[in-house]
Amino acid sequence: MESLDRIRCHPLFQECCRKLEEAEKNRAFCRHGLEHLLDVARIAYILNLEKGLALKKEVIYGAALLHDIGKFRQYEDGTPHELAGRELAEKLLSDISIFSEKEENMILEAILEHRRQTEHMSPLGRILYQADKLSRACYGCKAEGRCNWNQEKKNMRIRY
Repeated sequence: MESLDRIRCHPLFQECCRKLEEAEKNRAFCRHGLEHLLDVARIAYILNLEKGLALKKEVIYGAALLHDIGKFRQYEDGTPHELAGRELAEKLLSDISIFSEKEENMILEAILEHRRQTEHMSPLGRILYQADKLSRACYGCKAEGRCNWNQEKKNMRIRY
């Protein structure tokens, strides 16, 4: 999937990753680096297959790679990272021009939806939300007791 390397190597993506890594360097809790992004992508793709959604693998991976791109802004100025992320992802996606307009819109919508589960989520937003939570091994985290996530969001058991 050449498009995923075009996202990963894009200067804006690289800059956002550097800023986020710096912002989280002393964080005891889950971090939002490339390992997390790829875990989310893989889990979301499995959910897609299990639910028979027939979403394109490339679109799922694109959304997963970009879903936390705005997280550093949340640390810097309090902007919710789904809003900052949508704005940054829109710039990046228009620059690389590898997805159709419909696919870009799906990715941008899923980025906005990935933090809160609602009744009217898009299929991509729903699996991105679920994969984001399932990617966290809260049951094995040394900082779990100090984590501010509510218990419903924490992944406290191995799931399959």
